[in-house]
Amino acid sequence: MVKVKICGITNLADAKAAVGAGCDALGFVFYKKSPRYISPEHASWIIRKLPGKIAKIGVFVNEKVEKIKTTAKLCSLDFIQLHGSESIDFCKKLKGLKIIKVFRVQNSINENNISRYKVEGYLFDTYLKSKAGGTGKSFNWKLLCGIKKTKTPVFLSGGINIKNVKQAVKAVKPRWVDVSSSVEKLPGKKDAKKVREFIKAAKRG
Repeated sequence: MVKVKICGITNLADAKAAVGAGCDALGFVFYKKSPRYISPEHASWIIRKLPGKIAKIGVFVNEKVEKIKTTAKLCSLDFIQLHGSESIDFCKKLKGLKIIKVFRVQNSINENNISRYKVEGYLFDTYLKSKAGGTGKSFNWKLLCGIKKTKTPVFLSGGINIKNVKQAVKAVKPRWVDVSSSVEKLPGKKDAKKVREFIKAAKRG
């Protein structure tokens, strides 16, 4: 059964609602230009009130190594998600941390380059020049035909919603689906009903 990550958590009420609905992970965005930004201190406060079984994932975009390490420790993060142009060498500097590397897909993907990243997960999101993530736009899932056979867990993101998540899971067979904007009332504020319906539809798929 596919696992579900609810990303862009900014408050305790949304975190608890997502956990209660059966999500497997929560994402906290530590990128100040994002409308879903949360400070490490506030995220840490929320995380301390959550059950240990829920994976806590910190999202970073071209952040400094020491800042990532400090935030990961403060928030007891299970994974760090690198959503920028971080290189293979950069990832090596984060030894000891479990990394999910994001690849923003436009018209093609470079499977050989992706496979060189020795990380705990590959996340595929839609490329949009104006946004690093949370685009609400999908990409051509057929581009992942080769990648979905990899042993490295695949996270699928980008324009996934209640109506198409079943199709997405069937087409890509990801280990995880990652959703943010399609289950919101407005950026940074989740809609509890949409969260419940999304998780139910994803796991049913």
